[in-house]
Amino acid sequence: MNRTRIKSIIEAVLFTMGETVGLERLAAALEMDKEEVKEIISEMMEEFEAEERGVQIIELDGAYQMCTRKEAYEYLIKIISIPKENRLTDVQLETLSIIAYKQPVTRLEIEKIRGVSAEHTVNRLLEVGLIEEKGRLNTPGRPILFGTTEEFLRRFGLKSTEELPDINSERVESFRLEAEEELGFFDNAPEAEEPIEIDT
Repeated sequence: MNRTRIKSIIEAVLFTMGETVGLERLAAALEMDKEEVKEIISEMMEEFEAEERGVQIIELDGAYQMCTRKEAYEYLIKIISIPKENRLTDVQLETLSIIAYKQPVTRLEIEKIRGVSAEHTVNRLLEVGLIEEKGRLNTPGRPILFGTTEEFLRRFGLKSTEELPDINSERVESFRLEAEEELGFFDNAPEAEEPIEIDT
C-alpha cells in the first residue's frame, strides 16, 4: 500500500471516529509498525498546516484526533447562529395536504391513502409545528386524530383552512372512500354512536 493511500485511510478513520484514536489501534488496523504510522501522521500534520486546511490533526497523549482549526471558530459560531430553514420534502408536503383537507384524520387513514407508512413523516410534521393532535377517534385502539395548526396557516398565508384551494372533486371523493373503507364504514355496517371524540 503506497503512502498516499495510507494517509487517505488515516484521514478517513480520524474524520469518522470524531474522537482520539490511539497510535497502537491505528497501526493494528493498518497492519503497520507504530513508528512508521507515527511518521506518516507527522507528515500529514505538517501538510495540513502548510495547506491551511480547515481541519487539523492534533496529538493527545499518544493518540490522534482530527478537529477544526481555531481560525475557523468564529465562522462556525456564525453558521450555528443562523436559523436553519425547515424545507419540506415532497412526501411531507403530500402528507400535510392529506391532513389539511381531511382533518381531523388518523395516521391509519393517511397510510391507506398514501399506501406506505406515515409514522416518520407525521412525527416530522409534529416536530416542526405544522400539525397537532386534535383528539382521538372513538373506535378500538382510540387512534390519535391529527389536524393543522396556526403555524400551518401562517406558513401558507391562510386565515383559515376554508381558504385552502379547491382540489379535484374526484380526488376528494377518493380520499373519502379510502378512509371510510379503512375505518370499516361500509353501507351494511352499523353507525357508531360517537364516531369522533375531540379533546378540548
